[in-house]
Amino acid sequence: MNTAELLADAFDRVQGEVHAAIDGLSSEDLAFRPDDKANSIVWLVWHLTRVQDDHVADAAGREQVWTAQGWSDRFQLPLGEEETGYGHTAKQVASLSGVSADQLRGYYDAVHEQTLSFVRALDDAALDRVVDEHWTPHVTLGVRLISVISDDLQHTGQAAYVRGLLERRERGGSSG
Repeated sequence: MNTAELLADAFDRVQGEVHAAIDGLSSEDLAFRPDDKANSIVWLVWHLTRVQDDHVADAAGREQVWTAQGWSDRFQLPLGEEETGYGHTAKQVASLSGVSADQLRGYYDAVHEQTLSFVRALDDAALDRVVDEHWTPHVTLGVRLISVISDDLQHTGQAAYVRGLLERRERGGSSG
């Protein structure tokens, strides 16, 4: 397995977890929040997708899928087009209601495809390229991609947890 295959495999695993977290849920289910300060499944998946889109597009020198393919217009969120979710308030998290699983999956899958087209062309030497000089030490492409994968997996795990809470609630609190 080479570098490109390893990265593609990691992003493919994220895709599987994203689909597992959202498939079969209604817009209302996706917007469920355990309390008024918690993140919803829709916000978690939208956020991880926005961050992946932002970071990979920047590293690849491409326009984000969010704007290039019109996803910002399709979602019609009361947020700025550049928003990725960092620092969002509880009110901003709640604003992601009315988004369907099909919309969320469509946007995620489009970002996933752009990500794969980028990482499949990488070799080991490409991972040493500095992509962000705002940090000390500077962030290389390899570090940025691992950071995105880590963030994606953390947020998909959180979404899966919220889904479990939702399903347990719908079963009346039973554990089995």
